[in-house]
Amino acid sequence: MNPRQACPCGSGKRYKACHGAPGGVTEVAVARPFEGLAGECELVALREFVPSATVRLTLASEPKRQVTLGTVLPLASAGLVRGDDSEDAFIGLQVQIRSLDISRDVARAILWTQDADPGDVLSVVPQDDERTERLQDLLVVDAPFEPEIHDNFNWWLAENAEATGEVALSLERANEAIMPTQRVGDAAYWTLAGDKAYLRWVRPEPEEQLMAALARLSAAGSLSLGEGSKYAGSFRAHGLLVPVWDLDNEMHSREWEKPVAELGARLAEALNDNPLTSDERRARDGLIGRQVTIR
Repeated sequence: MNPRQACPCGSGKRYKACHGAPGGVTEVAVARPFEGLAGECELVALREFVPSATVRLTLASEPKRQVTLGTVLPLASAGLVRGDDSEDAFIGLQVQIRSLDISRDVARAILWTQDADPGDVLSVVPQDDERTERLQDLLVVDAPFEPEIHDNFNWWLAENAEATGEVALSLERANEAIMPTQRVGDAAYWTLAGDKAYLRWVRPEPEEQLMAALARLSAAGSLSLGEGSKYAGSFRAHGLLVPVWDLDNEMHSREWEKPVAELGARLAEALNDNPLTSDERRARDGLIGRQVTIR
């Protein structure tokens, strides 16, 4: 990590004067691991609830191999390099073992792909790796970040390749368990879970400011996505707030794209510094009561 950057512990000090100082704590719990990246909200969604998606990463320096980030890799691996002529490199975001800084773990997986041999698999990111780079150090931080959503995990395999052994079993299980999910706006995802459907929308705003805006819309009766929808609550994930709406499960995901855009416009207007009215304060208290912390 750049010693001149702010320490990820949130102290407000530079890293070199805080946890990066001699004798400083080496394992820092980072509340917002993807902060500073244009794709922060999308990364939170891919890490927490999007089942199958990929996105080609834009690295700041010329890589030996291009790297694609995927939600889940075979056997929940942290990284792999295909053993065919393409030598395509993949890293996984939803992994079973991680440190207190997901950004650093992902960066270590990226660096691993640059030195790995074709066919190599990184089961877990080694926690004794002394490299301190974080994702913010390796990526073009303001590069566009638009995931491709998949209906299955067949992208694990190269074209015309056939899965065998543990990979075939893992692929079969993953495809059977996947819940239909579609991106209906920036970091806004529709999911069909059995007889229920819902929208989860990762928001970039500071929580207090966002809650005030949601309260203004709630008090005005304009917090829903229209007929067939109901605001359900919110949860926190990696330092960001994720509002959730229950949806009519008989409506197609595409039918929610316009309501999401319209709600986004109303929300942008409600993100202001005006003091809350008494009705809006009561609405905010009710919304806060429906929050759950995930990360």
